[in-house]
Amino acid sequence: MMTVPINTSMFRLLNILLLLPIFPTWAQDTLPLRTNRPDKARLTGLLVGASAAYGVSVAGLYALWYKDTGHQSFRFFNDNAEWKQVDKAGHFLSAFYLSYGSSNALKWAGLQERKSNLYGALTAFGVLLPVEILDGYSKAYGASPGDLIANAGGAAFFIAQKNLWNEVRIYPKFSAHHTDLAAKRPEMLGDNAVSRILKDYNGQTYWLSLDTDKFISFPKWLNIAFGYGAEEMLYGRDYQNHENDLQPNRQYYIALDFDLTSIKTRSKAVKALLFLGNMVKIPAPTLELSRQSAKFHILYF
Repeated sequence: MMTVPINTSMFRLLNILLLLPIFPTWAQDTLPLRTNRPDKARLTGLLVGASAAYGVSVAGLYALWYKDTGHQSFRFFNDNAEWKQVDKAGHFLSAFYLSYGSSNALKWAGLQERKSNLYGALTAFGVLLPVEILDGYSKAYGASPGDLIANAGGAAFFIAQKNLWNEVRIYPKFSAHHTDLAAKRPEMLGDNAVSRILKDYNGQTYWLSLDTDKFISFPKWLNIAFGYGAEEMLYGRDYQNHENDLQPNRQYYIALDFDLTSIKTRSKAVKALLFLGNMVKIPAPTLELSRQSAKFHILYF
């Protein structure tokens, strides 16, 4: 039986934004520890506050998406062939930044570096897990093994870099533009400017931005980014799009990128805003490769 999997971009974005109170700690890769033991007051406040905010977000998600979909015995649904896996890239990015934020929050609360990185990655996976559980019990959906793998991949990508280099050198990033296809299926691809950014996979591009000066001699403020996207998708499966005279295809990109975190400032608030802004790929000269052809964009978003 075909199902239409839930688009959980808003939920994942909301949980990243729930970390706003501790974003000033995100602006630093390493935070000095004042003692060898956790700060109990900070740790307790962090756990209580984050748990309460997360509980509210999960309850809201259930009321909005699942309450009226009916229930079933838990089952899996393999959606790996859908949307050219662009949705899986979104899960990867979300898990990475939830790991990053959780790790730095735990360091702020006094945990040692390696423990905070490990627990931060586990927290990120745990934060995203309830969505798959709710999907698994919903008649309209089904738990996605691919989503679980992408979630684990994003968390692992964070902790692997911290273990290898003791810092993050490769940042996942996101960009999006509006497409004409969204208007043909607004209930799935978005019916306004904001929802199209979150739901229209045709306009989304996911990037890996290399902090290039950490590898070779290169301007500190300039990175090289590699992107992935797809287009001509009204439906998740290729055969459905073919039936509607569409030819879904993958797109690959190589582009220059700007590292906003290289901007010097003493303000923790400004550092936090720069870190947030750095999750978005800024338009820049880009080479696109698709359908065995190449195209150059002076600016691509």
